[in-house]
Amino acid sequence: MWYSETWRIISLILYMMNLALACYAAAALILRKQDPVKTLSWVTVLILLPYIGLLLYIFFGRNYRKKKIYSRKGAGDIRLRKTLSATQAESFKRNPRLLGEELLPFKKLIYQNLNNSHTLLEQNKEIEFYFTGRDALDAMYKAIEGARYHIHLQSYILVNDTIGEKFKELLIKKAKAGLEVRILYDGVGSLSLKKDYIAPLKEAGVEVLAFSPFHFLWPSSLINYRNHRKILVIDGKTGFLGGVNIADRYYYGTSAGDWHDTHIRIEGESVFSLQASFLLDRYFVLNRRISRWKKYYPAIEMQNQGEKDPEKYFYSQIISSGPDSDWAGIMQCYFSAINAAKHHIYIVTPYFTPSESILNAIKIAALGEIDVRIMLPEKGDTRLVHWGTLSYISELLEAGVKIYLFKKGFNHSKVISIDGQMSIVGSANMDSRSFEHNFEIMSVIYNKNCAQIIENRFIKDCAFCRQVTASKWARRPRIRKIEESLARLCSPLL
Repeated sequence: MWYSETWRIISLILYMMNLALACYAAAALILRKQDPVKTLSWVTVLILLPYIGLLLYIFFGRNYRKKKIYSRKGAGDIRLRKTLSATQAESFKRNPRLLGEELLPFKKLIYQNLNNSHTLLEQNKEIEFYFTGRDALDAMYKAIEGARYHIHLQSYILVNDTIGEKFKELLIKKAKAGLEVRILYDGVGSLSLKKDYIAPLKEAGVEVLAFSPFHFLWPSSLINYRNHRKILVIDGKTGFLGGVNIADRYYYGTSAGDWHDTHIRIEGESVFSLQASFLLDRYFVLNRRISRWKKYYPAIEMQNQGEKDPEKYFYSQIISSGPDSDWAGIMQCYFSAINAAKHHIYIVTPYFTPSESILNAIKIAALGEIDVRIMLPEKGDTRLVHWGTLSYISELLEAGVKIYLFKKGFNHSKVISIDGQMSIVGSANMDSRSFEHNFEIMSVIYNKNCAQIIENRFIKDCAFCRQVTASKWARRPRIRKIEESLARLCSPLL
């Protein structure tokens, strides 16, 4: 029939168009000269999945860091950060003693963070660690209750459930009391958030903004770039960051058990960096700068730079990384910290699909007789990603890395501790998505007391883990090995 012949011609034309576009996309990937494993994965997807592969590449495969799609974000404030970081780096070069004995071992990492992320070395007077979502959310709620001037809350996930409702009512109450209240949530992470949750907040005077919202009818190629930061700033003096979102599962757990996480509260100069990160993300959404800056950066009394007391004060750098940054600052920080280890490295991450450079750094450290321990969840909350995570265990064990699978619920922490001297806590997982695509934020803490708190928690949590041995791991069911192998092929794309 004539329509059968017409359909064959149309199908051939569509296939040839898809093939031409796939070849063009593959050529663009190759010319980009990035990770060859990731490039090969995308080329395979483009060839083996006609039409679907092309759509996946359009929405998830393109690199917007180099294209500067987000470069309009707070350009003036970015220039100020670059100037301040360059000035601080130059002052340390002229007078290395400004760093003090406690910080000298981390001089290279401090300079690196100043240069690639333009993050200042800041002095702080108080820090508190929370190792469960319940403790973190209770502390955040209490801090909001005590706010006097303004509240800035940023969450990747904001859910209209019991905890979400509890925070909503408190924020409405504070807004009606005359405080400035702003909420920033991710448009995909909080996709289920409904208008009937947002409307009462806005009616009370709360500014509620969605970062890069997703629309089913006209999806954007920027959907792959999500704001994964979790920040709370109270009056410009108290700041929170870490892995805890605003949702019931972080407070009450899930059917798999309790939800474990790591969140921190900071008082000191690092709150300025958290505030700057929030306001710059707000600028991107509104393309409008906030006025009266001094109100959001109040003076904080700190001791003189020359009088360092590590028992009372600690230094940290807040690293913001994402498609708006020139470098993959968090990934580079992880890499340098791992390479700098002399005795041991403790890592906790819920998702482990690292870049080749991070994977090699970990294996080389273990081969060099560094005690490397990694804690992963025994059961993941995302099946494909969890299979991808498990696919790395064999080669890590072979290099001498100790693997612990957490069994008491789900451990969502994103933590690294090095030699009991420094630690890194924040929102970034040890995966390609956090390193390359998401807007993330981490605190690099140069203090042995803080590192000891994290390591003590790691050792305590080992009691709720199953340590993996090479012999038992090799005997796992064949179907598991096949699942892991298939997921590993997709790991650069997850």
